Parts: sequence; C-alpha cells; structure tokens
Amino acid sequence: MINNQLLKPASIVIVGGSDDIHKPGGKILYNIIKGKYNGKLYVSNPKKDVVQGIKSFKNINDLPETDLAILAIPAKFCPKTVKILTDNKKTKAFIILSAGFSETSKKGAEWEQKIVNTVNRVGGVLIGPNGIGMLTPNYHGVFTSPVPKLDKKGVDFISGSGATAVFIMELGIPAGLRFANVYSVGNSAQTGVEEVLEYMDNSFDKKTSPTVKMLYLEQIENPKKLLKHASSLIRKGCKIAAIKSGCSNAGSRAASSHTGALATSDLAVDALFKKAGIVRCNSRLELINVASAFMYPELKGKNIAIITHAGGPAVMLSDALEKGNLNVPEINNSQSKNLLEKLFSGSSVTNPIDFLATGTAEQLGLIIDYCENYFYNIDAMIVIFGTPGLTKVFDAYKIIEEKIKSCKKPIYPVLPSINMAKKEIDEFISTGLTFFPEEVLLGNAISKIFNTPKPTNKQIELPDIDKITVRKIIENSNNGYLSPQNVQGLLDAAGINRVKEAVADSLETCIKYAKNITYPIVMKVVGPVHKSDVGGVVLNVKNEKQLIEEFERMIQIKDTSGILLQQYLSSGTELFAGAKYEDKFGHLILAGLGGIYIEILKDVATELSPIDKNIAKKMIKSLKSYSLFEGVRGQKGINEDKFADILTRLSALLEIAPEIKELDMNPLLGTENNIITVDARIRILK
Repeated sequence: MINNQLLKPASIVIVGGSDDIHKPGGKILYNIIKGKYNGKLYVSNPKKDVVQGIKSFKNINDLPETDLAILAIPAKFCPKTVKILTDNKKTKAFIILSAGFSETSKKGAEWEQKIVNTVNRVGGVLIGPNGIGMLTPNYHGVFTSPVPKLDKKGVDFISGSGATAVFIMELGIPAGLRFANVYSVGNSAQTGVEEVLEYMDNSFDKKTSPTVKMLYLEQIENPKKLLKHASSLIRKGCKIAAIKSGCSNAGSRAASSHTGALATSDLAVDALFKKAGIVRCNSRLELINVASAFMYPELKGKNIAIITHAGGPAVMLSDALEKGNLNVPEINNSQSKNLLEKLFSGSSVTNPIDFLATGTAEQLGLIIDYCENYFYNIDAMIVIFGTPGLTKVFDAYKIIEEKIKSCKKPIYPVLPSINMAKKEIDEFISTGLTFFPEEVLLGNAISKIFNTPKPTNKQIELPDIDKITVRKIIENSNNGYLSPQNVQGLLDAAGINRVKEAVADSLETCIKYAKNITYPIVMKVVGPVHKSDVGGVVLNVKNEKQLIEEFERMIQIKDTSGILLQQYLSSGTELFAGAKYEDKFGHLILAGLGGIYIEILKDVATELSPIDKNIAKKMIKSLKSYSLFEGVRGQKGINEDKFADILTRLSALLEIAPEIKELDMNPLLGTENNIITVDARIRILK
C-alpha cells in the first residue's frame, strides 16, 4: 500500500545512478537534484565515489538506512537488491524503472513476483517495474522530460504507460494544465491505477486534495475497486477523466447468443465508467481538453453563449454543441438591444454574439457582464478571441482572465492564435488558467462532461425473488444451455412474466400439451442453438392436424431432443433483454428492440448489474428507439414501467445466480398494458 516513505521520503537512494543524464539512472538523479529535493540523497554505483555531486556507495550494504529506493539497474539484479534494502536498510518504498520483467519473459515474471513478495513481506510499496517513475511535490522522481510545474491545485495523473504519460504531459503543459502528482505504474506488479486511486480516495481532504484526476489505463485488473473508489471520489467533489485503450471485440465473435455478440469488453468499460461517473476519452488530446474544462466551474445547464469576433469558428462550435445535446439559445430581449447599441455597427447579439474583428477588449468585458448579469437563459460562456497579428491582445486576455475569476458562470477561453499571440497566451496561462486552442474540441469536451451521468447510488434496491428455487435449479443443472423447463423455472422464480409453454418429446404428449395451451401455437425445436436457421420455428399453428405434421417434421431435425410449444401472441412490439458475464467486471445487462432488429439496428442500452428501477428507466430512455415506448403516429406505446421492472428482476436473478454467463430474452412482446417473455435462453458455467 502507498505509504509516507514513497510520498514524503526523508531519504532516497538511486541504485544505478549515473553521471550520464542520457541514461535513466543519470536523468532521474538530475531531475531530483534540479527539483530541489530537501531530504538525504544517495547514489549506489559500484564504480563511482561521487555521482553528479552526490556521495555514491560502491557496495549497497554500506548505504545508510533509506526510505525510498529508485532502481535503474538490469532486471536480474533487482530481486537481490530489493531484499538487501528491505532486510538491512529498512526500505519500504521502491520505484523500479528497469524493464525486462513480466512484459518480456517468464523468467522476468519470476523476478517480478519475487520482488513483490519481498516488498509485501515488510508492508512496503512498489511502483513499477518498467515505468518512468513518479512526480510529487517532494521530489521529481522521473527520468523523462518534460517535468511539469507541480501545483497542489493541479491534476492528479495516473498512467499505466510511461511513454503515454510523457506525451499527455507534453500536450497538457502548453495548454496551461498543471499537475499535482504523476504516477507511472508500469507493469503494476503490486500497485496499479486502482490502488493509487484507492489511496487518493482514502486520504482525500476536501480542503487540500486535488479534485481533478486523469487516468490512462491499458488494463483494468480490478474493475470493482476502480468503480468503488472512482465513484467515491466523484461523490466527494472530484472529477475524473480516463482513457481505456486496448478493448478487443475478439471475444464477442465466439459468442453463441445475441447478448454475447453485442456485449463486448469495450461495452463493459463504458458501463463501468458510466456507473462510476468517469468521463471516458478516446485520445490524448480529448483527455487534455476534458481535464482542462474540469478546471472551470461545473456547467449547471445546457445553454451556452458564444462570444466571438470571428464568425466561422462560432458556427463550427455551435454545430458541435448542438450535436452534443447542448444549446446555443437565441438572446432577444430589452437588455440585448441595450448591449447592441454599445457595440460597433454590424455586430450581432442574438447568439453567437459577434462583435466583429474590430471589437475592443472593453466591449468584450461588457458582453461578458451582460451574459453574467442580464441574460438569465445563459448558463455558461465560450469566448473565442484570436488575432491576425496586427495588434497585441494582452488587454483582451487580461479581461478574459479577470472575468473568469470573478464571474459565477463558467467562461471557457478559446485562444486560437497559438503562434501570433504566443506571448499573450503565455502570460494568460501564467495566471494559473487553462485555455483551448480549438473550439470544436472544446465543444465536444464540455458536451461529453455534461452528458456523463453522476455515479449511481451506493445502495441498489432490488426486488425480492424466490432465491431458494433459483439456487436449487442452478445447483441441479449441468453447464451449458439450460433446458426449457429450467429456464421457465428461473423466470417464474424471478417473477418475470412469460408465455404459457411446455416441452413435448413424443407426439402423444405434444397433442396433450397443445390442448392445455390452446391454439394458435408456436412450435420450436429444443437443442439447436439457432432454431430459425434449421427450420426449427413455426408460428401460428392453428389446429391439431398442422400440429402433427410439424411435429413429425421438426423432431427429425439434427440435435433436436424435443419440441417446445408456446402460446402464440400476434400483437405487441418486439423487445429484447439480456445479460452477459464479463470476466472481472460482473454481469452486463442489455435492453433494446428485439426480434431481428437487435441484429440490424443494434440499438442497445447497457448497464453493469446491479440496477434498480431508476437506472432501468434511464436505460430505456437512452434508446434511440425510445419514441416507440411513448407511441408514434397513433400507435399505442409500450409499458415502460413493466419493462423496467423486468430489467430489475433480471438484475436480481443475476446477483443470486452468478453462474449465469449468458441470458437472452428475445423477443419480449410489449403493449401498453403488459410485457411478456416469448423466448428465452440461459447458459450457465459453474
């Protein structure tokens, strides 16, 4: 676990420290010295007595006791070195820069595990191996450049990739983004992104802790830990943006159900981030823009005023905001007319507010004041102000800075002249503010932030279902797809409405069951997975003669062990509900239009189980096809409340029966009064 020896070490040793600042051991020592570390600093180098002016110990056994050891030596020497330091020097914090561990070979993985075991034995912490190090206010423990100016009000950044961390910092620094702490966790042998986030959550202080977090993840080893601590931090007032790279759809290609094919690992990440309240980003630039937007007050409403002296960027920004479900409302009242009179002829205040290329800094300040105090339908402002290079714009940028710091409504500065107004921009960001060089990317970023939901409630209230029956069916069933009788039993135990049905394995029982169900009837083969593909589904069987003919034909289909008879329902909208177990994440619940539309439209809402009725209703409302639930062109709608109830009961079933790996209810037939399950399949794996 993260400790004070790592964060605030009284002493540091660089094992493998060098005079060559082009090597990791030399550059990290250089950065620590330049960063004015005020503790005791040592070097261990077998060939040197002094390295970069710091005393070097040729034999590691001669070192004084040391809080933190940073290793920049070949991987094969690291296990022994760590053992000496833990056993003899009371070292309880390690940063290992060296590569050549689990990322390269089986032998490297053995060395890595040996180091972890040694560090765990003394209750220590290990960052790495195979990372760039760490940046804290106490020491600059990285071997890379740039080293950003650290600010306790800046961003906490945790990265699973050292190189990516460097590239992200390179993008963020010129935009004015400041960093509080940077963790490069490398192979995450002991401490990964989730563990660092856990520490930040457990140690969070509302007055002193940074409130903006950036994450770059290549693996999510512990989704539940990530969900727990990310959502906890956000509830405490933090904002989190993250990239998760490396999501593959390969697993979905092998799935045998509609749910399995749709529920990719990338959807699981989406669902996790949504449940936690994390803003998901897809590129380094988007991550920087979202984090920079986080540095401004929270956007409370959807209505944005665009203030500009350049028409084209305002049009492109308007398009981006509208696509992102934000508004650029018309401004037209007595106060807007007063404002117009104070601007140059040809200006417009309808929104976008265009005060022309000749507009002054004084006019800019006046427009912002009107948006802040008199235009009540405006929730935030975006100011686009550049220069063609004819004049300096220090005065305009000073106005923007002052208004950002004094206004209650958020003001996002788009300063596009990154070359012609470089000096002005440098002065602007020196005041501690971030800026945005491109208006559409800003529009996309604040839209993404606004549309990311808040974390779900800690306690999810699920409906009561028949737990005893559910467990009895699961425990007495074999792995694989359950029999229709057991599927029926699970649905009944969960309180999920279904059609009348029975399974016949002989013509005699088929005729008998049909009389109890009543005609018309649906007949489906039991056994083949894709029934329609083998002619194993017949609808609207109207009489006994047709029943006998179809039974005798269908029972001959390969792999058929029986015929499922169901009550035929001809009216209603086909819906879909399903679930898939995603390794480490838990169950994904999916809902949307059913029948063939599930494959064609792929209009599916996804959430991580458990879900309550409020979450279920949000899922339904998020569907592009939601207008069907409300009713269109004179057609009656679908009972949204009952569909939401089915989804919560499905969630309750999954919580009691985690052995369920795939579940399809497709279709369900929905009307204004009822939702009924027509077909269902369930696959278990114990």
